[in-house]
Amino acid sequence: MIDSDGIRGKLTAQRDLSELTWLRVGGPADWLFQPADLEDLQQMLRRLPQDVSVFPMGVGSNLIVRDGGLRAMVIRLGRGFNAIKVEGRTVTAGAAALDAHVARKAADAGVDLTFLRTIPGSVGGAVRMNAGCYGTYTADVLRGVTVVTRQGDLRHLQPQELNLRYRQSDLPVGAVLVEAVFEGPPGDPEALNARMEEQLAKRDATQPTKDRSAGSTFRNPAGFSSTGRADDVHDLKAWKVIDEAGMRGARLGGAQMSEKHSNFLINAGGATAADLEGLGEAVRKKVYETSGITLEWEIMRVGDPRQE
Repeated sequence: MIDSDGIRGKLTAQRDLSELTWLRVGGPADWLFQPADLEDLQQMLRRLPQDVSVFPMGVGSNLIVRDGGLRAMVIRLGRGFNAIKVEGRTVTAGAAALDAHVARKAADAGVDLTFLRTIPGSVGGAVRMNAGCYGTYTADVLRGVTVVTRQGDLRHLQPQELNLRYRQSDLPVGAVLVEAVFEGPPGDPEALNARMEEQLAKRDATQPTKDRSAGSTFRNPAGFSSTGRADDVHDLKAWKVIDEAGMRGARLGGAQMSEKHSNFLINAGGATAADLEGLGEAVRKKVYETSGITLEWEIMRVGDPRQE
């Protein structure tokens, strides 16, 4: 059992995670904890037995939880962690703040973080995955983060300590990111908002935004070659090698590679996590057979398969 005496947040045992992920699949977590605030989170981590793993979870936009569930305490930050503050060109955002909200509030204040507008997730996930688009990545604008360690201590980290690279970072094991500080270039609010509207229109025209997906399924075969910054990006795209392998529209059970954008794995209806992951692996195999390229998953996959 978990000692929850004095804890003000919500602690739930055997919480089904499928309704918390965009793909709507997955089994139960041993525990789901939604802390009331920073102090509440620190207190829980300090008293949590060391043999209980911690899994911070954002809005579930880039995640497959396997059908057998997750043997961990899932920590999901909410309203106590979604504040956004703009001072000059510096934007401080709680880890639960949605990327789109950060982009809009920054733009209204004349700060260009417009690349975040079309990223379907929260600030914590953007840092963890070094999210980016339109030639700008989190690594380009991040100035520091605050985490709560597995032992419940508050720690401030510089970007170089995170080893940010293409769709990856090195946060301390078990740490929960609670805040990030960005610095964006100046811009005219009206022009920045107009740019974001154009980006949204382009996204909706080219991606299956109305389907149940988790964003891009695979990393581009060549991306950040070493530094993790935008100037290292190359032109080879995952969707292109998937198309060349004939896997656009491929299906397995209720899972499908989108007809609209072949690097989007979607729940077309009634898919299990096993369907989605199995189709992804079939795509990886076919791409390797046809091009010799090994695609790497961009979607995070966690948990245990369902036991028959």
